[in-house]
Amino acid sequence: MNLSLERKNALICGSSQGIGFAIAQELALLGANCILLARNTGALEHAVQKLSTDFNQEHSYAVADFSKQEEVQVAIAQIVKQKPVHILVNNTGGPAAGPIMDAQEEDFLNAFQQHLICNHILTKAVVPGMKEEGYGRIINVISTSVKTPLQNLGVSNTIRAAVASWAKTMANELGMFNITVNNVLPGLTKTARLESLVQNTAQKRQVSTVAVEEAMKNEIPLKRFGQPSEIAAMAAFLASPAASFVSGTSIPVDGGRTGSI
Repeated sequence: MNLSLERKNALICGSSQGIGFAIAQELALLGANCILLARNTGALEHAVQKLSTDFNQEHSYAVADFSKQEEVQVAIAQIVKQKPVHILVNNTGGPAAGPIMDAQEEDFLNAFQQHLICNHILTKAVVPGMKEEGYGRIINVISTSVKTPLQNLGVSNTIRAAVASWAKTMANELGMFNITVNNVLPGLTKTARLESLVQNTAQKRQVSTVAVEEAMKNEIPLKRFGQPSEIAAMAAFLASPAASFVSGTSIPVDGGRTGSI
């Protein structure tokens, strides 16, 4: 199985911590030159230093806040001027938890722009280079909510589904150029996002965070939370030559929690 990413350039969003950073680590281990994109300069500098250079790679970073489209546009324009991007990992922290009836209209608009619109800006910028190189992998880290909406995540459920449909459409249009588009759907994974969700749920139910965590784990056939590295392993496979005939899919990595086939 060919998993080598030597001489491939990968742009990983939201990669200063959590799942995004884990994906960058895995891609670097396979030989990719990684470009980290997030909003915290200090965290990015620290993250880049932790990436493997066993294949003499040159890793770098760019700064952009995904709530500010102009920053994303400037950052990606500078990146593609310097080198082609063979692998794009769209990954952004999800909207705040809460029932859909408690959401304000601007919550949907902000989430739509931060997720789908920024994904689109980045994808449009990197696709010409992918076409020229004859190799392209677009990987969107979304959520299992695109298959089964999750409780207390009204805005997230709505926006994640929009991104999944956008990705499927993009896969259909770009396949002829040897560019694949796939979605990785993380389940309950040990990140700061999960901690926030646990605390929010515990507060609303007036129970302990331990009780909330145990209840969540009981919904998972494997009876545990996932690790960021386990999500990263799927993303790395989809980025590799071995996944050349996999496109237009939404793959849960959730310990079996999603109820649909």
